[in-house]
Amino acid sequence: MPDSAQSPSRNRFSRLTGFTRLPRRAKQGIVLAVDVILVPAALIFALALQHNGMPPMRNLLTHWQSIPLLMTISGLLIITMDIHKVQLKAYDGRSMLLTGLHAVLLGLATAALDGLAGYGTPFATFVSFTMVYFLMVAGCRHLMLQMLLSIYRAGQPQKRVLIYGAGRTGQQLVAALRTEPTVSPVAFIDDAKQLQGTIVHGLHVYAPVALQSLVRDRSVDRVLLAMPSVSRPKLAQLSRRLEDMGLDVQTLPSFAQLAGNGARLVEQLTPVLPGRFLGRAPLDDELRGGSESYAGKSILVSGAGGSIGSELCRQLLSCRPRRIVLLELSEFALYQLESEVRTLAAGMGVEIVPVLGSVVSAPLVRQTLAEYEVDVVLHAAAYKHVPLVEANPLSGFANNVLGTQVLATAAVEAGVARFTLISTDKAVRPRNMMGASKRLAELVMQDMASRSNPARGDTIFSMVRFGNVLDSSGSVLPLFREQIAKGGPITLTHKEVTRYFMTIPEAARLVLVAGSFASGGEVFVLDMGEPVSIHSLACQMIEAAGYSLRDEKNPAGDIEIRLTGLRAGEKLHEELLLGAGQTTTAHPKIMLARETGLSEIEVAASLKALRSAVAEHDTLALRAIIARYIEGGDAFAKPQQKASGEPRPAL
Repeated sequence: MPDSAQSPSRNRFSRLTGFTRLPRRAKQGIVLAVDVILVPAALIFALALQHNGMPPMRNLLTHWQSIPLLMTISGLLIITMDIHKVQLKAYDGRSMLLTGLHAVLLGLATAALDGLAGYGTPFATFVSFTMVYFLMVAGCRHLMLQMLLSIYRAGQPQKRVLIYGAGRTGQQLVAALRTEPTVSPVAFIDDAKQLQGTIVHGLHVYAPVALQSLVRDRSVDRVLLAMPSVSRPKLAQLSRRLEDMGLDVQTLPSFAQLAGNGARLVEQLTPVLPGRFLGRAPLDDELRGGSESYAGKSILVSGAGGSIGSELCRQLLSCRPRRIVLLELSEFALYQLESEVRTLAAGMGVEIVPVLGSVVSAPLVRQTLAEYEVDVVLHAAAYKHVPLVEANPLSGFANNVLGTQVLATAAVEAGVARFTLISTDKAVRPRNMMGASKRLAELVMQDMASRSNPARGDTIFSMVRFGNVLDSSGSVLPLFREQIAKGGPITLTHKEVTRYFMTIPEAARLVLVAGSFASGGEVFVLDMGEPVSIHSLACQMIEAAGYSLRDEKNPAGDIEIRLTGLRAGEKLHEELLLGAGQTTTAHPKIMLARETGLSEIEVAASLKALRSAVAEHDTLALRAIIARYIEGGDAFAKPQQKASGEPRPAL
């Protein structure tokens, strides 16, 4: 649009914005000129107050000769005290004190000049002059600031904000936002009843119940939480409620925290090591003689992108294998792991081979084992999240059981020397679909081992069984950590539930050691110490995060633990052994379980029935297989009651 076609208001706005772009010295000169010009105005007003009306003309003519001198004195005082250099938006209490001092000095100078001239003006007039001049200067500063802000705000989108918290931080925030052209504070919200209904910094303070109406009536865009003394869990809870109303929510730290005195924030950024929750000393860091079983070998790790699989790959590097084949179904997990392991393996002479695919794919598995001349298979691939496998049992059994059978059979055909299955304590007298699938996979492995003859060079099959791994995906630590970060509550199935735990590095280390001990058909059980109370673990995590437990004894606490009830098929206490006993091995933390399995005919029949159930997507047929072939499987004969939608730890 040509300039001539622009509206008059647009032209006026352009001229005003041009004023805001003046050099700082020019702006200071304008402020100085305004303060000086106010001197005669204040003097006339003071004389008017003395005479209760407009002063007589003769009085004005009497004082006119002193006015230029007073204006000069005022200007010199302003320059000496640097009052004109104070920005309008920074005109605070200290600046007003300077203005007051300037007004007093100017009033005294006026009285002195009047006395020298012998006019005999009452001293009350100079007091009035001092007060009037001070009020005029302060008022003009405020007026000029508002004019400038209106110029800056013209044509710019405004963010209308509510301040939640009318305390010191909230008041300081409002004072700061007053000078921000793009933000307009509209009101305070505060939980304190003594503040509700009052006016703080020109804004009304409302109760939280008025929040929805304020948002609707005042067109609020954002809520600023100015409550740094409130615990972070409570802030998180409040933030979630506000976000559910469609509001943008931001939290403001205290000014002490911004200055570096907020030690609490720093402490909360410090990560808590998972091992501190074990209640025992960590295991030794050495493989204790297991390294030679992997040195110079080509090793395939299935499920390489998982918690255990990825740690196995990292620790295998210290054994100096010839090659590590990373078999993983998730593209993203494989990408991340390959990047990490390849970096760690730089300069070690270890070949890293990523293979994207599933253990259920027999052609892929056979080709991979043959092409990369695999010597050792560490089979960690499994669907392990209890609720997901419970909701998708056929997919879980296809992957965990049929995938194990496919990989083990291909390993025999390829002449693999060692094959180690990583199992779980949930396979012992299982009460859920995930545990049942792992138990049937164990039975398949035992059958393969019974038909293998390591003396003539056949594959050595073994299993390593252990409990929960701290900080693995889907386990209680990351879930509890996420729930604490959101302000709670922590969800727990039962107050008395216990689980065995070890850290990811401990588990991976002992898996490698146990695999090196195998001579064929062993079920190794890792010594995981005493079972850990999950309720106690939750309390420790709350405390470690710097918060307090909210319960009947402490209703003002930060985080609540909410009991949701045991899921269908979930145990209060897990087991590690099926049989009556165990024997020791060369490692004090690795035990050898005495267990019996199914016959070759029974295993073949169960696998045939399972393939048929998977092909026909027949869950009832799957339950019949479990009931027939797995210890304690009668509980699976009927469909389990579906679990509620509450988020619960995958224990």
